[in-house]
Amino acid sequence: MLDAIKPLTVAFVLASYTRDAPAGMERATAALASGLRQLGHRALIITAVEPDPTKDEVDEDLVVLGSVGVAFPAEDDELREAISTHGQDEIIAADLRALYRRHGVDIAVYVDALWGLGRLAPACDGVRTVLAMHVVGHDQDLVPALERADVVVAPSITVLGQAHDRGYDSTCWRTLPNALLVDHGGPDAREREVLRQDGPARVLARLGPEKNVRALLDAGRLVDRGIEVVLAEAGFERAAGAQAAEYRRCAHAAAHLLMGSVRDDGLPWDQVQPWLANAAVVIVPSIKETFGLVALEAMSVSTPVVAFDVDNLPALISSGEGAGGIVVPRAHGEFGLWGAAEVLLDDPVRYAALSRAAYYRSRDYLPTTVAHDFLKAVR
Repeated sequence: MLDAIKPLTVAFVLASYTRDAPAGMERATAALASGLRQLGHRALIITAVEPDPTKDEVDEDLVVLGSVGVAFPAEDDELREAISTHGQDEIIAADLRALYRRHGVDIAVYVDALWGLGRLAPACDGVRTVLAMHVVGHDQDLVPALERADVVVAPSITVLGQAHDRGYDSTCWRTLPNALLVDHGGPDAREREVLRQDGPARVLARLGPEKNVRALLDAGRLVDRGIEVVLAEAGFERAAGAQAAEYRRCAHAAAHLLMGSVRDDGLPWDQVQPWLANAAVVIVPSIKETFGLVALEAMSVSTPVVAFDVDNLPALISSGEGAGGIVVPRAHGEFGLWGAAEVLLDDPVRYAALSRAAYYRSRDYLPTTVAHDFLKAVR
């Protein structure tokens, strides 16, 4: 049992972690680490990605694990092979133990069974092992990761259900939602009304087919409002070149929009919420979303969200009292997303109500709130 009073040192392990990475796991990890620091604890992030000395500031709480030995972006199989052949797993495990001892780590959080190296999770005296299951991983990674974990946390009951459907006993796992990295103020009521009338519809996503951006753009060819899309490559991908190919498909679809643009340079994390704040509406066209961090970030700056009724999105956006957007049945397709957005933008009263509700729903996800819940779950 961990001491409930003394400050703790928590180490997050995520091989693909880089600052400003366009992926929910990285941003959620940074947010939880920030919340722990605000509560007076120390949070380290252990990554396999060497920082760029010409771009990245020195961060004493970012530790590079050099023994992983892959170039990013990498495929699942590439990383799996790199850390599990020729005794490399034992080398990495020894390096992690040495880091934990050097920094006095109390809790090690493996952010995913594969990419968070949860399948290795070496036993270390005095260190509590947590598996943060943002997605239900491949069995060959997940089985050894679960055997090594003292506590399992997931961002939503969606993940618990998916694990149960795969034959895992998730009854003792804890839900711990993703947190907002930054609490950025949104437009006031007057500015929000101007955006409703003239602002663009915006989409922010990682380049993955499950984000479904190309289909959304194909369906938006007759939309007579500005459509702005920002995409970016993450440090992981299904197959070599898959993200670049996805961008080409999205760019081709965007070329046929009446008023639209798409770019693939991403956004720094501190610019995400300001950019979403200046949208009339944010559309999340994902067909898989175990949490929905972009939707939450949009809501936190009072921008209504339109999304499909898939996975955790309905619970995040519209369950309980006060909806922060509109949830569209998946069967209505991408035309249904555009239609719902158009109806909302033509209704100033409903739009204002959803905008206010979106902001207040987001207050449950501040980093200190989630960090406090994390400590209750893992002590």
